[in-house]
Amino acid sequence: LKQDPVKKAKAAPKEEKKEEKSPKEVETKAPTKVVEEAKPEPKSPEEPKENIQESLASATLAKRRGLVIVKKKKDEEEAAKKEEPKASTPSNEERLSLKTMFSNADENLKKKKKEKKPFVATKKESAEKMDFLEGHDFADISLEDEDVVVLPDFSVKEQEKPQNTMKKPPNFLRQAVGNSANLGLEGGIQRRSRKKPPKKVEKKENEAVSSVEISKEIRVYEFADKIGKSVSEVISKLFMLGMMTTKNDFLDEDAIEILAAEFGIEINIINEADEFDYVKDYEEEVDEKDLVSRAPVITIMGHVDHGKTSLLDYIRKSRVASGEAGGITQHVGAYMVEKNGRKITFIDTPGHEAFTAMRARGASITDIVIIVVAADDGVKPQTKEAINHAKAAGVPIIIAINKMDKEAANPDMVKTQLAEMEIMPVEWGGSYEFVGVSAKTGMGIEDLLEIVLLQADILELKANPKSFAKASVIESSIQKGRGAVATIIVQNGTLKVGSTIVAGEAYGKVRAMSDDQGKALKEIKPGECGVIVGLSEVADAGEILIAVKSDKEAREYANKRHEYNRQKELSKSTKVSIDELGAKIKEGNLKALPVILKADVQGSLEALKASLEKLRNDEIKVNIIHSGVGGITQSDIELASASENSIVLGFNIRPTGEIKERAKDKGVEIKTYNVIYNLLDDVKALLGGMMSPIISEEQLGQAEIRQVINVPKIGQIAGCMVTEGVINRGAKIRLIRDGVVVYEGNVSSLKRFKDDAKEVAKGYECGVGIEGCDDMRVGDYIESYKEVEEQASL
Repeated sequence: LKQDPVKKAKAAPKEEKKEEKSPKEVETKAPTKVVEEAKPEPKSPEEPKENIQESLASATLAKRRGLVIVKKKKDEEEAAKKEEPKASTPSNEERLSLKTMFSNADENLKKKKKEKKPFVATKKESAEKMDFLEGHDFADISLEDEDVVVLPDFSVKEQEKPQNTMKKPPNFLRQAVGNSANLGLEGGIQRRSRKKPPKKVEKKENEAVSSVEISKEIRVYEFADKIGKSVSEVISKLFMLGMMTTKNDFLDEDAIEILAAEFGIEINIINEADEFDYVKDYEEEVDEKDLVSRAPVITIMGHVDHGKTSLLDYIRKSRVASGEAGGITQHVGAYMVEKNGRKITFIDTPGHEAFTAMRARGASITDIVIIVVAADDGVKPQTKEAINHAKAAGVPIIIAINKMDKEAANPDMVKTQLAEMEIMPVEWGGSYEFVGVSAKTGMGIEDLLEIVLLQADILELKANPKSFAKASVIESSIQKGRGAVATIIVQNGTLKVGSTIVAGEAYGKVRAMSDDQGKALKEIKPGECGVIVGLSEVADAGEILIAVKSDKEAREYANKRHEYNRQKELSKSTKVSIDELGAKIKEGNLKALPVILKADVQGSLEALKASLEKLRNDEIKVNIIHSGVGGITQSDIELASASENSIVLGFNIRPTGEIKERAKDKGVEIKTYNVIYNLLDDVKALLGGMMSPIISEEQLGQAEIRQVINVPKIGQIAGCMVTEGVINRGAKIRLIRDGVVVYEGNVSSLKRFKDDAKEVAKGYECGVGIEGCDDMRVGDYIESYKEVEEQASL
């Protein structure tokens, strides 16, 4: 059949459309517009036959001449309005010119895009903008052939999971395939590439840092960040310096300085404690008009049992010494005494070696130190220690030679011994006052007080009673019904009831005050002592107490101090060097006695802890699980029951009946003491029982080998003469040759001639068989011994 030329003309552009649908050609070729053909209107059956004949003639000519455009007759008015475009099959050259023309049209459309705001869909999750109609207007979208839909291409630079299916796009995305080229879209609709999040600006590791400010307590990763180095670089440097650390470990001041030198950085170490140093912030108002003389603070120090408390006892005309258990002072006491209308504050410190810290504190807050030495006993270790504390504090020293009433008193011996320590008496040309006294008879007491007041006048002790109070905590404890109680000595200002105070981690308001005899006070002036109630917790002995303006200020100081102390404690527990690592591993094998320690006052607790920590060797130690001031509580019993083989030690406290019952139910042992000697002795005995027994050797006898006999199937038998002690069957022996031990074993057989014997005494001959030994020679010696186990002790 011959094809109608009109159908031929329509077929050509359709083929072109199919080619444009291929995605590859869309990417490579520029889009081209398709010339719309004029569709002939349907012919009515009433048309004249002439027109039909004319159309047939045109079709016949088309076979010969090519494509002939058939024009439909229209009214003149319609022809005048619009001319129908001529449809023809474009050649290759015409197609190229069309491509050029339409590419120019695309450029014009892109220019319009800049002027008109495109429709933008926003994806909230990833903050991406998708422009579905980039550079195009809604008016440019032809709705011809709506049944053909172009799906948008959502391909992006980043790899995503391929989507096989897609929901039907909105109406404004639908368009004919033939018109996709009109829009200049390659491969369908595309979206813009996803916006990437801004890269974090990291500190360059090699960034030049000349100097930095670093706090005393800083972790490894914080230090690395400060100096602009990587954490691994800092850790490796520390490892080379012999310190095993992780990034969360704290660095001490020495490690910081060494690292700074290694990296060539100048370090300025800041002390974070300055932020809450209320003592530094305390301003003493110095006005000559307000300054008045204050009472001197005298500390009595010396060796245990040299009569310190008895001396003070006589001065106060009371019986303080008899109230102390064991006749020794185990607390720091502060007392007021009047002499010639002038007040003197005395501090009585313990002389036992366990109370070193107490003596050091006493020397640091005092104006004058009285060293008590027994005339019949002379200078002792704690006497020397007390003198060193006083010298370190830089305070005047007065020597009181006590027990002068005794027949064995020898004051010259004491003076000679002290002169060797550069404490030269005034009568010998020195600068130290020596006073002979007797606490029993009262001899020399008045002279001693006169010298004290004279020395105080020389020092010209003054203070401003109108300023905020500043005091030192001598001792602190918890009392039932009163809470935290502190014994203080005011150094400057006046402390009144109702004052807001802070002392270390403790703060509060003064609710009540009393003197050393329990009499209520309204205020404590400079140089005077007293007992205050109202602190939030037990203040550490030796802490400085000041009065502040508000409760808020006091709380801030206390909380900052608490956090600082906590961080400091954490830093101690993490730092370990390679040298310490071996010790840590070794310590892990140590046996430990778990102890919960409770005491009546802070100073005694501190002394006990220090003494118990010294009770250790390579095998055993004391592990203080918990310590505190106050009575034994149920929580202490629960903690002890949770720890295996732990005991509760109480010093100067007694458990209640309820606590005793609770401890009995839980199987917890409670031991209470009034004298520190007894407590330490019992703990030593417990530790000794936990230690491995000491094995010692006891020599039994010695025999000389004079003949060696080889017995078949038995081995060697040594014919011996016992030269010392006895040789027992089954005893341990050593075979000694030329003074060197060549074999150790047991006696397997012992005979006298042909008879078996249990032992052979000195001067008798015997035959000895040694288990597993076939190398006995004439002239060797057999040494017999046994092992003895002894209970170990510290």
